[in-house]
Amino acid sequence: MPQGKPTTVPNDGLTTRQRRRRPILAVHTGPGKGKSTAAFGLALRGWNAGWPIGVFQFVKSAKWRVGEEDALTALGEYHAQSGKGAPVTWHKMGEGWSWIQRPGTEQDHARDAAEGWEQIKRDFSNESYGLYVLDEFTYPMKWGWVDVDDVVETLGNRPGSQHVVITGRDAHPSLLEAADLVTEMTKVKHPMDAGQKGQKGIEW
Repeated sequence: MPQGKPTTVPNDGLTTRQRRRRPILAVHTGPGKGKSTAAFGLALRGWNAGWPIGVFQFVKSAKWRVGEEDALTALGEYHAQSGKGAPVTWHKMGEGWSWIQRPGTEQDHARDAAEGWEQIKRDFSNESYGLYVLDEFTYPMKWGWVDVDDVVETLGNRPGSQHVVITGRDAHPSLLEAADLVTEMTKVKHPMDAGQKGQKGIEW
């Protein structure tokens, strides 16, 4: 798309402005690094545009604290103080999700993932966020923790102007078909190939 001009204009009855404001479903998949990083970059843009941001991390441990969490949480606090930007809400499956209170310590990952998806469905109905980051959400779909058909149907019928970005390897073909934007990250080189482990500021 040179200079941001579309190669085709569909005969869908929409004006250029209406088509430009359609909610986008984006999928970042593939074996390469950068899927979540790109999604959080999109969240920064959405925050600046005034969209409430909802982040749902489906796989990462509660002990795994990524730098983007601190940064976006700080931006949410800045919004509360200044009115600039938008609210930010961050949920991690490893913490049992922030809206669930239940006894016991044994974690049922499949149940937690299903509960997270049900909360997202409620948020869609309430139009809670302008942008949803469903980080590592391809894995609960792949492992059968959430129903792929339900995900695709719900995403296709979400009301209003709610943008969604889903990250993770091995995205289901039905999800790719439903998406408006699909980016596949392909590894060409990686520091791990030379025996280097992850480092702060690059991997987290």
